[in-house]
Amino acid sequence: MENNTIVIVQIANSSHTHYSEKICEEMQSSAQARGTGIAKRSPDYVAQKMLEEKAVIALSSNGEWAGFCYIETWGHGKYVANSGLIVAPQFRKGGLAKRIKQEVFNLSRKKYPEAKIFGLTTGLAVMKINSELGYEPVTYSELTDDDAFWNGCKSCINYEILLSKERKNCLCTAMLIDPLAAKIDSKTSPEENFRRKSKLYERFLRLKKHVLLRSKKIKSSIPLF
Repeated sequence: MENNTIVIVQIANSSHTHYSEKICEEMQSSAQARGTGIAKRSPDYVAQKMLEEKAVIALSSNGEWAGFCYIETWGHGKYVANSGLIVAPQFRKGGLAKRIKQEVFNLSRKKYPEAKIFGLTTGLAVMKINSELGYEPVTYSELTDDDAFWNGCKSCINYEILLSKERKNCLCTAMLIDPLAAKIDSKTSPEENFRRKSKLYERFLRLKKHVLLRSKKIKSSIPLF
């Protein structure tokens, strides 16, 4: 992204629905390029989030789409997921992802002040952003048990792993923040906490991927009689 490019991050609305198809295309192509799974969303689904003002969009000064993220609610509003974070290739590596995550986090807190906010990710960069916002890695058991949420993973290439682990584990790392229980450590900032733990997180992600993919390979090689 050029330094003189102005990008505005705002709550999406009905005037932005024409970007939905492009956003979905980039979500899919980005996941394929990374070799990771993704829960697919249709342009109509993304457009509906915009109409409900449950999404954040980033646009350049000339109207070019730059990034996006949306809100999903589960368990009758007890849980909120910030999902579908995507930044257009030409706007990456300039801090835009963090700005979008901050804005969608603020929107989540405004709409659902008592809800636990969570996300699933395979990317260390997203984990870093989440950590700076106050998220902590958690087990899957601490997430919503709403079947509708987990059904959304059916289109992910790793769904078989999720099922084999009885929805208790997968390649994604779960991160959550509970606004009612969160405590601010005045001595150590979230950024410093993540810096200290980043190598541990990185090793954990590599190990998790190795173990789960290995177990999948072994299972698929067992003959059926």
